[in-house]
Amino acid sequence: MGFGPFLRLEELAPDVALIQALKERWDPECHAFLFPWGHMVPTLEDVVRITGLCVDGQAVTGTTYTSYQEPVERLLGLAVRGERSSLVQRIVLQASLGVASARRQTGEGHAEYMDRMTEDARAAMAEEDRDAADRDLRRFLTLVIGKLILGTKGDPVGCRCLPLLEDLSSVGNYAWGAAFLAHLFDSLGTSSRETGVAGFFPLLQVWAYYHLPSLGRGVARRRGTVPLLQRWQFCRDERSLRRQVTLIHDTLDTIPFGHVRWTPYVEEDDATQPWVERGRPYFGRDIWLHCFNTVVPLHHRLVARTLGLHQAVVEFPTRQRSWERPGRSFRGIQQVTDWMVRVREQLDDWERRGKEVVSEATSDEDYFRAYARRYRAQVYKGTRRPLDPEEWISSLEGILHSTIQQRDDLQAVRAELDRAQQMMGGASSSREDPGHPVLEGQLASAAARAEDALAQLREREQELRTALARTTTLEAEMAELRLRPEAAEVARWRQEAEAAARWQQEAAEAARWRQEAEEAVRLHAEAGDLRTQLGEERHRRDMLRSEMKGLERALALVGHSRSVTSRSGIPSGSAGHYLTGSSERRRNEEEERRRRERAPEGSETGPRAMAPPSPRPPEGTGESG
Repeated sequence: MGFGPFLRLEELAPDVALIQALKERWDPECHAFLFPWGHMVPTLEDVVRITGLCVDGQAVTGTTYTSYQEPVERLLGLAVRGERSSLVQRIVLQASLGVASARRQTGEGHAEYMDRMTEDARAAMAEEDRDAADRDLRRFLTLVIGKLILGTKGDPVGCRCLPLLEDLSSVGNYAWGAAFLAHLFDSLGTSSRETGVAGFFPLLQVWAYYHLPSLGRGVARRRGTVPLLQRWQFCRDERSLRRQVTLIHDTLDTIPFGHVRWTPYVEEDDATQPWVERGRPYFGRDIWLHCFNTVVPLHHRLVARTLGLHQAVVEFPTRQRSWERPGRSFRGIQQVTDWMVRVREQLDDWERRGKEVVSEATSDEDYFRAYARRYRAQVYKGTRRPLDPEEWISSLEGILHSTIQQRDDLQAVRAELDRAQQMMGGASSSREDPGHPVLEGQLASAAARAEDALAQLREREQELRTALARTTTLEAEMAELRLRPEAAEVARWRQEAEAAARWQQEAAEAARWRQEAEEAVRLHAEAGDLRTQLGEERHRRDMLRSEMKGLERALALVGHSRSVTSRSGIPSGSAGHYLTGSSERRRNEEEERRRRERAPEGSETGPRAMAPPSPRPPEGTGESG
């Protein structure tokens, strides 16, 4: 099925800081990394050489479904809880393969542990019938493809590949490496605040080890082994993640252009890597990559230098795709969609093997200028980047590097011509060749042209170095000029800050006065309420005084009635009537007054006038009540 080299890969510790630093330099519009020396992007050749995954064959595409419950139950024999899901639990898959509880024994190495598990799995599968073995094989392939090749960040495993695993004889016909690269591009396009990358992260690490050796993040441990991932080991760093990411950005911003390796595989022996030979027709081409509902372009024309060509000025691509899936969640993906119909044009491009990348440029100068104008400071992420608002220095550095490369190439050509002339001289001494003068003339002419070109390049290099020095000096002067108004700006900002502090203090005073005014209004309202209560109390006090006066008169009447009763012998029952209170006394007086008004004049039965009460005797001399 073509997974043999990939499954033989050994464990590689993750370099989270390197992956995060690379992810922060990814441009999702052109699907490439942005560095000071230009675009860089992992290609299909990187995938097949580093991982051993096949990049030739049919595109990994087809129909995506809202629910994968039916194929999971039919092909894997597992129960699915969520009806709208393309995921299955990892622990369920491992348990179905009998390795959920497998643990490494004490003192057992990783290789020994894997060998023991392999022997146990082979012994178990040897006792199964064909249907059970096919079911276990599909479970294992689902775990490998859904968790490693097209993996998600969470624990569940994607099972969108199940329809392609129904016919096990055709599994090896698909370009799983190309699907892996499309999935990686899509994962790099997520927010830079998300750490990590979904899928098989070691590809990015080893790709950086080969193309950016100045980073020093990996060390070669075994030479000659394939796939190339097995040759590397991560150099552990005990510093914090954020500190490591910052240092990597600083290094990327200051790496000399000549330290970037564009063609690191030129000395590789492809005879030991047959999967590379099969994928070679897809190398060095602009092509659309397919992974079900993820369809992304591989803009190889942006990195023509990986093919040994000069980088020509190209139109920087932008993302214009109407078929991009609405979200990045693998849970409850869109409705049933046949991608072989929806992206037919891009699928035909894959079947035609894309478009070959060619370049007629004689230098990288125009590309560097256009790149600096297009991206400016976007390519710099470190803290030690020099002040260069217009990116002229980076552009001149790139042009100078391109000129140096051309000079080295011409020097190599001249060395070859010298060797050819020496060989021709030795041959002419041994025998006479009638065509020798013509060939010698052609070599002399080529050598002269090479000398002229080399002289021109040296002049161009000197001009560029002078321009670079002049630009650097001008930049320093501009920075000094900027610092002068900055001092005035700082003074003005300080004055504004002091004024703001005063305004803040005045605002605090105003807020305090406002609170005091509100407190005064509240106290005034409470004073009004107290005045109202005081008036009511005064009215109540006047009423009590009148009551007291009535009681005093009542007591006087009682005393008078007792004195009369004691002289006349009349019972003193009327004294209780006056003791009931002044209210009853008033009522009796009112009734007496009305009775008198109703009685006719001269009537004997009319009301009798009561004798006024006797005056109250002075204290100590009168009769006691």
